[in-house]
Amino acid sequence: MSGPLDGQVIAVRQILTRLGKRSGLSAERVRTTEIDVSPLLELPAIRARARRTRVDSAEAVLPVVREVAQQLPPTDRLVVDAALALGLIADAEVDTGRLYAGDLGERREYLSQAWALLHTVLGAAPPPPAPSVRTLRSSPERRAFTALAAALVDDPASSRKYSSARVSRHADEIADRFGATGTVTVLGNAVVDHLYRVDGLPVAGGTASGRFERRLGGKGLNRAVAASRLGMNTRLLAAVGGDDAGRHLLALLEREGVDTSMMKIVRDADTDVAALIVTPGGGTSVISPMGHQIQFTEQDLLDPEVAATLVSSDVVIMTLESPLPVVEQALSILREAPRPPTRVLQAAPPHEQPASLYQFLDGIEYVVGSTWQLSRLVSATPYTPEQALRVFDDETAPKLLALGVGTVCAIEGFSCQLRGKHGTVDIPRPRLAAMDDAPGAHAAFCGALAHQWVHTGGEPDFHWICGAMAATQSFAGDVPEAMPSQEAIDRIADPPGGHP
Repeated sequence: MSGPLDGQVIAVRQILTRLGKRSGLSAERVRTTEIDVSPLLELPAIRARARRTRVDSAEAVLPVVREVAQQLPPTDRLVVDAALALGLIADAEVDTGRLYAGDLGERREYLSQAWALLHTVLGAAPPPPAPSVRTLRSSPERRAFTALAAALVDDPASSRKYSSARVSRHADEIADRFGATGTVTVLGNAVVDHLYRVDGLPVAGGTASGRFERRLGGKGLNRAVAASRLGMNTRLLAAVGGDDAGRHLLALLEREGVDTSMMKIVRDADTDVAALIVTPGGGTSVISPMGHQIQFTEQDLLDPEVAATLVSSDVVIMTLESPLPVVEQALSILREAPRPPTRVLQAAPPHEQPASLYQFLDGIEYVVGSTWQLSRLVSATPYTPEQALRVFDDETAPKLLALGVGTVCAIEGFSCQLRGKHGTVDIPRPRLAAMDDAPGAHAAFCGALAHQWVHTGGEPDFHWICGAMAATQSFAGDVPEAMPSQEAIDRIADPPGGHP
């Protein structure tokens, strides 16, 4: 290897060299060492393996290193195999007890003694002269560990290897796996909801009667369940902790038929918690966690398999509970796709000024949210909900449409105002709705919109979609449990020709 080394390669080389001492590389060694191993654990190849196999990053290190070491030239492969006790050779002629002994000195000694034999076992050309143990500890090991570290840093799973061509190939494979149509991918959060049912919102200094429940939810999770219950092939891109809450969230998604293979599991972190305050009429206020501990990141999205999951979809639903850079990265990937999927953005209030998002809005078919949430996207004025309702037609919708959004969907209760591609349409609350609102209404809207888009060729029936919102008024526990089936929506939606 010529030229100056990348700083990341040097850091990974130093970590591996130190981990190889004593009995060699193992998950336990990675977990218990006093060395700062974070540069190694944060490699995309390690993180992708941990996610795919549902293990922590320390557990993923050895199998990834073994796979990458197998691709090295024979001499470098033998050196790192012995130094790290990787166990790459199983041959009757080789004394593996000595090659993979618990003491590094003994491993080096056998490698030096069996140098020619080991090269022959690998089918390699005649090797250079065998190094002494002392020589082995300097140049050969340094060269081999440098090659191994460089290969790990430049692994195809790394963002350095991201390309739209590779993503397209992955996308074709994933589309074959999930079916040609009816696939929805949701980018959002999966969290624990602290649910407070109150008889009214307390004023400053006042109190309210109510009860507390601990439930499972998150905007991403709820929308994934909503789409899955309507028969869509659904995948969720979200991060959960390695705690009991994270395991319960994964179990819920799997019971609901949502594919979780691309989920990110952060083993040493607790799953995020949000608070929902629900009034008797179904109105909901949300307190989101500040500074999420765990999130899908821009780097996660650059994993070719994750990016292909987005590109292979028919519909992608994104929520702005994710950091803006993550949403922007997803939209950038989708913009490069040969056949971009339909993009739906849930306009949860962003945590920062969303002006950087504007460059991507011309690729979004639907922006969904309350008039207040929508106003937060395009106005520096902190409107109250009442003010946001009044300025929707004069300010909010025209600005979003001018930025390139296809259709603006403003939801208030179970009613919807559409502005854009579908004209100016105001759809009233379904006649059979008994409540004013429900916590899962927006999630049901997005799931039903995805279903309708796919099954009607891009001409959704918004009366039916509003019926999906009203069908969530059966909410009695977890918000995901309120997501309706197609039959439940049919029962409550106005019949054809019966719309006021």
